Formats: sequence, C-alpha cells, structure tokens
Amino acid sequence: MKTALLLQEGRATTHLALPLLLAHLLQSSMGLVDTIMAGRYSAVALAGVGVGSSLFFPCFVFLLGLLTAITPLVAQAHGAGALALVRGIVQRGVLAGVAVGIVLMLLLRQCAFILAWMGVSPEVAQVAEAYLKAVSWSMPIAGCFFALRGGSEGLARPRLSMIAGAFGLLCNVVANYVLIYGHFGLPEMGGEGCGYATSLSFLVMVFVLYRLQVRSALPLHRKQRFPATRELAHSTHREQVRLLQLFALGLPIALALFVENSIFSLIALFIARMGAEVVAAHQVALNISSYLYMLPYSLSAALTIRVGFHLGARRMVAFRHAVFSGFILATLGALVTAVFIFVFASDIASLYTNDVAVSSLAASLLLFAAIYQLPDSIQTICAGILRGCKDTRAAMVIVTLAYWGVSLPLGWLLGIHEFAGLAPGPAGFWISLICGLTLAAVLLLLRVFHVMYTIKASVPAGRVCHAAP
Repeated sequence: MKTALLLQEGRATTHLALPLLLAHLLQSSMGLVDTIMAGRYSAVALAGVGVGSSLFFPCFVFLLGLLTAITPLVAQAHGAGALALVRGIVQRGVLAGVAVGIVLMLLLRQCAFILAWMGVSPEVAQVAEAYLKAVSWSMPIAGCFFALRGGSEGLARPRLSMIAGAFGLLCNVVANYVLIYGHFGLPEMGGEGCGYATSLSFLVMVFVLYRLQVRSALPLHRKQRFPATRELAHSTHREQVRLLQLFALGLPIALALFVENSIFSLIALFIARMGAEVVAAHQVALNISSYLYMLPYSLSAALTIRVGFHLGARRMVAFRHAVFSGFILATLGALVTAVFIFVFASDIASLYTNDVAVSSLAASLLLFAAIYQLPDSIQTICAGILRGCKDTRAAMVIVTLAYWGVSLPLGWLLGIHEFAGLAPGPAGFWISLICGLTLAAVLLLLRVFHVMYTIKASVPAGRVCHAAP
C-alpha cells in the first residue's frame, strides 16, 4: 500500500472529521450541560435526568440511526455526479424523520410504568417522568434536523451542522439557566427544565441549518438550482423506491444503535435500584465517556462519506486507502482518550458534583471507561465503513449478539449477583460492557475486511453495493 496515498486519504478524512467532531461535540455538549447544571441544582435532579436520559437516548439514537442512511445515499449520488437525486433523498428523509419522531414522542410520554417496574425511587422517578415529557417534544424536530444534516454532510459540507450546533448549544445553556433555576419570572423547574431546554435547542438548530443550506445554494431545497447532471429517476415509482431504500438501509442502522444504547439504558435502570449516589456516579462516568465517544463517531461519519463517495465514483483503490487510514486515526484517537481518562479521572468527576462520595465512585468507574476506548473506537469505525458500503444488516446482527447476547447477561451476573468472587455493584456492569465491545470490534473488523475485498465495484451508484457471496 502506497504511503503517499494513505496519507492523502488520512488528510481528506481528517479534513471532514474535524468539523464533524466539532458539530457532534457541540450537540453532545447539550447533554453535558444538562448533567452539570442539573447536578449543581441537586443530586436528585441529576439522578432524575440521568434515569430519564437512559430512556430518551435509545429513542433518540434510533431516530438518528434511521436518518443516518441519508448520508451514504447522498454521498454515493454525489460521487456518481447524480445531484438530481439528492433533493429527493433529503426531502423524503425529512418526511420520515418527522413522522417517526412523532411516534417516538408519544412513546416517551408513556414511560412512567417502566420507571415503576424497574423500582426507581419515587423522588428520582418523579423528576425522570417530568424530564421525559418535556424532552419528548424534541423528537420530531430532531428528525427534521438529522435529515437536513445528513444531506449537507453527504455533500461534504459538515461545517453547516457545526455552526448550527454552536447556536443550539448556546440556546441550551441559556434555556437551562432560565428554566432549571427559575430566572426572569419563570418557575423553578429543576430537572424538567433540562427537557424543555433540549427541545428548544433543536428547534433553533433546524432553523439555523436550513437558512445556512439555502444561503450555501446546496441542492437540497426548491429554492436552489443546480447544474444539469445525470438524471437517474423521476417517476413516482422510482421516488417510492428511494423512500423504501431509505428505510431498508436506515432500519438496520437504527436497530443496531438502539441495541447498543439500550444496554446502557438497561444498566442505568438496574443501577437505579442502588440509590441516588450510585446513579449519579454512574451518570457522570457514562456522560464523559459518551462525550469522548464523539471522536470515533466523527471519524466514522467521515469515513461513511469518503467510502460512499469513492464507491459512487468506482474508485476502489482510494476506497481501500480510506479504510486503512481510518483505522490508523481511530487507534491513535482511542489511545489519547484512554490516557486522558486515566490521568484526569478524579478531576473530571469533581467537575460534575461537589459530593465527595459521588465523585470518588465516579472516578473509579471512569477507569473502566478508559479501558474500553480502543474496542469501542474500532467497532464504531467499522460500522461507519459498512454504512458507506450500504452494508448495514451484518452490523445489526453482530451488535445484537455482542450486547444482548454477551453484555446483558454478563452484566446481570456481575452487577446484581455475586459471581466469580466479584462483589455486586456498578463495576460489574462496566466489565460486561468491555467484554461486549471487544467482541463487537473483532466481528465487525472481520466483516469490514470481507466486504472490502469482495465488494462489487461495477454496481451503479444509485443501488445498494453488497459484498459478493
């Protein structure tokens, strides 16, 4: 493999990943801000927001996963020079995002029975239920935002979503300050205010991103004109096929993300029985690890764009160089984040809470989060590569096996029951996560190499590229 080509792809991937990283960090920072500001309000508010987030986040990532399919569809159309397809893909994505978001909104508003079934303490459950009802309004708005973001990122314009994320974070900070603590004559809402702040922030992001896309003349909206390109389909039948293709490609991604994140949610609900201090400590460790996860996730998104573009243009050598450069960048990033957590675990925990017991427990859990940085990074990168190839079903099966087949039963044994000489507690759940992540990384890595050397380069860009049997 030529080093010059590898470096060229590495630079191109980094050029895409940096604005994606900033965009994802800005959006993820809303959860970080919610956690910190709720923790400063009270330990119960922090625990309530944490438990509520454990139910909200799987629905959120399911919607995100479904609409992630827009990025490789647009990237391959872009690589093939078929810009006439782009507008239809994004418009149908907006329709699907809003419709599915409404369904998820209604589901989130009926989650009180889950909190009771899991035995969450009454004071924490009350805050969690209020938070869920408030944040549920964000779901259809987020569906619209993800569709628009997928369009601009598929066209290699990630800076637009980065700018929109900056406005969203600013709105979230101000809204949290006003709604949590009750300023400017508004009632003091506590944890519930975090939910309304998130919903308002997504509304701001949709407005900003739409205006940026219009001003940038991207071929996503009716106001834009674009040069004559290869027309692949315009009939009603073909338009319906593209909508079905969006769901066929997006549903496995959504289910894989749902399975992965549902494990974290189930663990949070099991830990909820252990008291507010343990819940708060677990939430701190989970929040910072989720924040640092944005690095491999951004690289994964950049690789989806690069891989999709190269396959659309039928550049197989460049495709393989993009894959290997992605693995190198992911490994280096994982090592950096792992060292960062090990060195600053106590300092990180103290940022979230003044409670010494919560801070000490959170610092010990962060050491487990440091260990799983490498397998988590590898499995995330592999998933992004497979999405760019429009090969998403295998990842869904692998993730389901790793998390529900390994992490969940192992976490139940180690976290709740005394097993193999380990005392029950939150550490057992984190050990089970490391085992599941490692298995997923190995299996997904094998799948990537299988696809990379067997994929059909002759398939037209508007169709799904499958690995040869």
